[in-house]
Amino acid sequence: MSRTALIVEDTPMASTPLEVALSGIDNLEIFVVTDGQKALEYLDGESGKNVCAVLTDLNMPTLDGYELIANLRARKCYMNLPVVVLSGSTERGAARRSIEIGANAFFAKPYSPSEVKRKLEELLRG
Repeated sequence: MSRTALIVEDTPMASTPLEVALSGIDNLEIFVVTDGQKALEYLDGESGKNVCAVLTDLNMPTLDGYELIANLRARKCYMNLPVVVLSGSTERGAARRSIEIGANAFFAKPYSPSEVKRKLEELLRG
């Protein structure tokens, strides 16, 4: 059974290198959406049942990363879903705030896709 990593990123230049890096994880499919609202819609659909992790930007239209994380953590079925934040936010305390509301890891842009891959593999191993 394959698993899906959901990338929530509104900039293709940011999501493409991550897609390439994560494609090296066995039995992992990658799906990309452009904002938090689309992520929730995907997760609520049939395909969402295979999502094993969410990698999200913070600054996005419609529903930002903070709102997405808070929404996921408020749902029993997603309380333990690994969430990795990948952000270019200049907001002071973005990393701390992300972790406090439920993210498992935070990477500031520009980040190393291979480092994100290593962290995601670690989170998926439990």
